[in-house]
Amino acid sequence: MNQTTYTIMKPSIVCCHGIWADGSCFNKVIPALQADGYEVIAAQYGLDSLAGDVSMTKRSFSRVPGPILLVGHSYGGSVITAAGVDDRVAGLVYIAALAPDADETSQGQQDKFPPTDIFGQVELDNDRVWMKPGGVECFAGDLTPEEKKLVWATHFAPDATLFTKKVEGTAWRSKPSWYIVASNDRTVHPELQRAAAKRMAASVHEVDSSHVPMLSKPGFVLDVIRKAAMTLEHSLK
Repeated sequence: MNQTTYTIMKPSIVCCHGIWADGSCFNKVIPALQADGYEVIAAQYGLDSLAGDVSMTKRSFSRVPGPILLVGHSYGGSVITAAGVDDRVAGLVYIAALAPDADETSQGQQDKFPPTDIFGQVELDNDRVWMKPGGVECFAGDLTPEEKKLVWATHFAPDATLFTKKVEGTAWRSKPSWYIVASNDRTVHPELQRAAAKRMAASVHEVDSSHVPMLSKPGFVLDVIRKAAMTLEHSLK
């Protein structure tokens, strides 16, 4: 009797960072995913405009074989929502992330929920929005003191208009999605996260974490990304 052998294709994983960060915010999860045999990169973009960040993310797709699992943290969720309509993208993982609908901007989605503590800990300088020193507690309050100092020393500010623009594309309406809700988040309201996950019919995974679970709870985040990747692997065989 002949036995059919199926080849399971591993997706590549492209990570998209939020504001006050760059691709290094995924440094605690990338090595483990690479050890699992996944091709993983972090899209690096300048936080100058949503259109520019989405364009840069799409350009990074050529650096890895498809299909692609996009992972977006915070504002990176807005990036993957638009970039994810690309045919090379097979699925989306949101981490404490924004996920605006076709009629929303990143700021417009946030305005539907109570403001979080971080809004009192920012300042405008040279048309960029910087965190004040006290903002680290709102952003990454469950990291070690040494890690908080590093977050502060390396944070990079977005253009002041970044959250007020919209780019066409709402990938979560047509692609399978997973959502990590950070229940102790003081930057993106947890109720916004739960509502976003519900309307995209995502597989929801909640963790007691600050806004940066990939840094404070990397094992939890790894488990979700692995589940998403394995689901895609078996759907693509």
